[in-house]
Order: sequence, then C-alpha cells, then structure tokens
Amino acid sequence: MSFVLAMSAIAREAGALLMRHFDQHLKIEYKGEADLVTAADRASEKLIRERIRQSWPSHDVLGEEQGLSDSGSEYRWYVDPLDGTTNFAHGFPVFCVSMAIERRLPDSAQRIAAVIYDPTRNELFSAEQGKGARLNDEPIHVSKTTTLKESMLGTGFPSHKRHKNPNIFFYHQLTLRSHGIRRAGSAALDLCSVAAGRFDGFWEFNLNPWDTAAGVLIIEEAGGRVTRFDGSPFELNSKETLASNGIIHDELLREFADIFAGRGLEALPDPREYRR
Repeated sequence: MSFVLAMSAIAREAGALLMRHFDQHLKIEYKGEADLVTAADRASEKLIRERIRQSWPSHDVLGEEQGLSDSGSEYRWYVDPLDGTTNFAHGFPVFCVSMAIERRLPDSAQRIAAVIYDPTRNELFSAEQGKGARLNDEPIHVSKTTTLKESMLGTGFPSHKRHKNPNIFFYHQLTLRSHGIRRAGSAALDLCSVAAGRFDGFWEFNLNPWDTAAGVLIIEEAGGRVTRFDGSPFELNSKETLASNGIIHDELLREFADIFAGRGLEALPDPREYRR
C-alpha cells in the first residue's frame, strides 16, 4: 500500500490551515517555561487525526499535542502538526507539518512512508521505504561534500531548560571546524535540508519521535546516514540525532567523541578582551 499520496493531501490541508492562522493575532499559551502552543497547532493536529481516522480508523497515532492513541494496531503514525511553534508564534516563517507512518511487526518496526510540508515555501518533502526521497515530486539526494571544513551544518536548541543543555559547546567547536552552522528552529525542516543537500549535516539533543520520524526516513531514502552521537543505530527514542550526507559522518563522530571527552576544546573568547 502506498501512503504518500494521501499523506501529502493531508499535510497540504493542514499547512493551509496553519497559513490561515499565521498572519492573524494568535493567543499564545504556555505549556512549560517557554514552550509555545497556539490555536493553530491544536487545530492542525485535530484535522490530521480526523483525516487519519476517516481513512484508516484502526491505525494508532502519536501526536505532539494529544499524545498516543494506542489500540495495538500494526500501523502507527507520528504526527507533528506544527514543527517550529516558536517561529510560528513570533511570525518567523520557518515551520512545517510532519507525518510518518510505521509498520510494527512482532520482531521489528519500520517506517514506511513520510511527508514534511513547508507551507510558506510550498515545499513538500516525501519518502517511501526503498523508493527514494522527493521534493515536490522531484528526486532529491544528499550532498557530495567530502570534508567537515567545507560543510554547512544545522542544529537546534531547546525552547525550555536551555541551561541544562550542553549544545552550546558543540555549536562552538563545530562552528570553528566547519563552513558554518545554521539554527532555523524546525528540526523536521533541518532534516529535510540534509536530505536535499542544503545542509551537509545536522545534530540535536533530546528530540522527540514526532520531531524525527519523518525526517530521518527522508534522509535515509535520499542516501544519507543517521545515528546517535556515538555512531550506534538511531532509534526514535534515542534522544540523540546526528544526520549527515554519510561522507562526513565519521569525521563528525570523531568530533563528537572529542567534545564529550573534553579534548582540544577551544576556549570561548572573553568579551572583555574583545571590548578593549
């Protein structure tokens, strides 16, 4: 069964809903210290769940807002109805709808289809297991960049408890060893940028299954590689995501090993010295 066509229609419908809200004044709610939720976020997930229920009533759904609807189905959906909530709430046009479907068998679970839709650019990324990755129905592939120093990377920081996240050290070290790092605020779109060859690599701490399920499949089908920070196999509950074009992956893993071990760390420049 091919799911991508139907998933694409749902993602585009949810994206259109988001855009109707985007230029309006939104009531911002706070779930945590600084975790922004909007009416659009909840409306998008409600729409997606309704469409899934209409076409596949027996399927399970794990979504960011409403959690897991689990009936023990062979199929499970991973839904992020608005990845890039903070961007959206502040009027910064970098956000998307992300969906993936997984087939769960007694001895394995494999993601078989994924769609990520960026409604501000009308870009729809998709992948089917074993059939490659596409952007607006055209094949995409990861970059051919061969060294870290020539690479542009992406990363992300949490919206809350940033004081407990060590990523600033990784950002500092890797920005000195690469051609640059971008932090756009949507992990799903960052993963798509790796798949499309716009980024050569991406990493982030503590992502959730709905953040990564679609993007990881799209990268793998575009010829890239995704692991944990030590090179072990990526899993949806890993909380560590390191993605690349595959060519620079071992070099990135060496850098991560050095940073975790505290080897060769460059000191942050002293702003007092800069001021003088």
